[in-house]
Amino acid sequence: MIHLLKAGVFAISLVVSVVPAAGGEVEIVDAKASSSGGTWRFSVTLKHGDTGWDHYADLWQVIGPEGQVLGERILLHPHVEEQPFTRALSGVAIPDGISEVKIRARDSVHGFSDQEYTVRLD
Repeated sequence: MIHLLKAGVFAISLVVSVVPAAGGEVEIVDAKASSSGGTWRFSVTLKHGDTGWDHYADLWQVIGPEGQVLGERILLHPHVEEQPFTRALSGVAIPDGISEVKIRARDSVHGFSDQEYTVRLD
């Protein structure tokens, strides 16, 4: 009986450990940039299955060609009922000679998504 109970507990924990988190990775749906007064404003639209404070899209970044973080927008709360959602970041200084940047996003469970979104700076 004890062996069956242990086997049952092991089977349950095995099933629980392979079930993916409900929210999945964050997806960058769109991103736009506009210049004003020598700095840039980025508007980024994300989609994520936010489930609440335990799993939500919590950050996006503007990344330069050498991998440097040029700006980041911290998302302070889940957007469970607002999907996809758009947030902006102003005042981003882009060094001369850079014609495009990448946007990357993160969620509180999976970390940074593999997806990067390229934005041309025209």
